[in-house]
Amino acid sequence: MEIFYAKEAAGSKVFLDQEESVHCVRVLRHHVGDEIVVVDGMGTMMRCRLTDDSPKGACAEIMESSCGWGGHDYSLTMAVCPTKNNDRFEWFVEKATELGVDVIAPVIGERSERKVFKTERSRKIALSAMKQSLKAKLPVIEEPVTVKDFIASAGSGIKMICYCFEGETLRRSVEDVLKGVPKGAKITIMIGPEGDFSPEEAQQALENGFIPVHLGPSRLRTETAAVTATTAVYLHFIE
Repeated sequence: MEIFYAKEAAGSKVFLDQEESVHCVRVLRHHVGDEIVVVDGMGTMMRCRLTDDSPKGACAEIMESSCGWGGHDYSLTMAVCPTKNNDRFEWFVEKATELGVDVIAPVIGERSERKVFKTERSRKIALSAMKQSLKAKLPVIEEPVTVKDFIASAGSGIKMICYCFEGETLRRSVEDVLKGVPKGAKITIMIGPEGDFSPEEAQQALENGFIPVHLGPSRLRTETAAVTATTAVYLHFIE
């Protein structure tokens, strides 16, 4: 199924930007009268008929729409420290979008090797992954903040931190934490950098209601841990 993204609509019309229009008209050779599928990035899928096949700005008439298309029964925020190799973080963005994530929050920790993160490329990767995985909701890619600032502003819901706690701190599996959690729950999971969170960051997370969790006995890279945690949430709620 070919899917196009339109963030602009007016009444019964949707308008593709130039990039989407070129792909629709010049690459896939759609013409006026063809039926196409368009998503708005907010969860709505629309079956449309092309009324203007200009590669500079195509337009289509909405024939039918469906809300919550390709959605999931939870709200997931993944707060992940950007990896030293940016390709690895972008791989996480792609896979998390395919599985189901609502917010990707890059967080900069005290031990992070990458202190600068540009969001625009990750947003483009998320857009492509949304269409590829047959979804209509585009994850929000937030601007980076420090780990401590994110913890302080994390709010309510089920909050977890993946950290190699020493001593007697009990760590549970993500699946165990989610037992009995109803559909529609707000879930936040934090994944640290290659050098893990600092003890001060981990302590602040505990003081702010984050639950210590593990992802099994293997030592995982940051991006692998982030995808594993996303998958654990996805599989818990799938029917």
